[in-house]
Amino acid sequence: MNLDFLYGLVRLSFWGYVIVSFALVQVTMLAVTLYLHRDQAHRAVDLHPALRHFFRFWIWATSGMITGEWVAVHRKHHAFSDVAGDPHSPVILGLKKIMLEGAEVYRESARDPEIVAKYGRGTPTDWLERNVYAKHRNLGIVLLVLTDLVVFGVPGIIILSVQLISMPLLAAGVINGLGHAVGYRTFECDNAARNLVPWGVITGGEELHNNHHAFPSSARFSMRPGEFDIGWAALRVLSVLGLANVRKVASRAMTEAPRPIVDLDTVRTLITARMDVLRNYARTVTLPVLKAEAAASAGRLSVRVKRLLVRHPSLLDDGARARLQQVLAENTALRTVHDFRDRLAVLWSGSIGNNERLTAHLREWIREAEASGIERLQEFARALKGYRLAAGAVAAT
Repeated sequence: MNLDFLYGLVRLSFWGYVIVSFALVQVTMLAVTLYLHRDQAHRAVDLHPALRHFFRFWIWATSGMITGEWVAVHRKHHAFSDVAGDPHSPVILGLKKIMLEGAEVYRESARDPEIVAKYGRGTPTDWLERNVYAKHRNLGIVLLVLTDLVVFGVPGIIILSVQLISMPLLAAGVINGLGHAVGYRTFECDNAARNLVPWGVITGGEELHNNHHAFPSSARFSMRPGEFDIGWAALRVLSVLGLANVRKVASRAMTEAPRPIVDLDTVRTLITARMDVLRNYARTVTLPVLKAEAAASAGRLSVRVKRLLVRHPSLLDDGARARLQQVLAENTALRTVHDFRDRLAVLWSGSIGNNERLTAHLREWIREAEASGIERLQEFARALKGYRLAAGAVAAT
């Protein structure tokens, strides 16, 4: 009996089906990271209108999601990262819930008209969006089912399953869940975002979540050697083909010859580069001083307290804060460098009213740091005068 009809229009080997499934998932993840995330949510890149229409259709067909809803939920996530109001924080709701029910958590916020109206501005509202995508959410998935069955036959059921599960599993589960729970932190931003490696092969670069939260307006997520952002690689290719225009990329701060005068330009540079400033302070001041003090303490001070010293204060629980205060009370050098870090962060806290006061605060900070008697702190204060931003830098907002 001839059963060829069960295999649809295209019959492949086992590995052929695996490759096709992987490629289709990659298209989905690129649609999420390039179109929904970098283009629509953060305006870091302008995709060609044809590419926007293709990705918008693909998202609708593979998930039933609407651009404005996804963007609104994501923007609210940035506005309330890991605090009350965050629509999908594992810190608030628990990692298990986000991993297993991430799609349901997303859907609850996406269907809230107030959230969409407030955070979804600037997304498509054309005739196609109103009368096809939003009005017939499930039609795309029906078309996907029919297409997979016609093209691949019975094996298409497995391919279809992989396509439909990829978004809830990788985006709603892995990125929204693990991306705020496990991994490493390059930048001490005020939320729990972390970088996941080596998930970049299947998550479009979204695994570099800590980098993204540090520089949300950047089209490139990779920030240090060894990190690979496949979404950025795709953008570079699309740019060459004239299908994408990169608007903003976070450039790292550079240290050059110190300015003769600490002025408002110095202040603005440090505010824009605050993620680099904090990271460099931890690497060149806090941790070296901790290491030296631990070596001189005859075992009374452990270098394992470094997390308490470098972590953003808002991420420490009551127990951690109490332990930190105990460590600082027992060590004058650590208390000094920790206090100087907090005073430096006042520059971008918004608590200083005007440009003159900001400049005066920085000048006083540098003067006192240079007179502190702590060599590492003195060197850092001198280096601050030479901070520069490369072209294309964006603020870490």
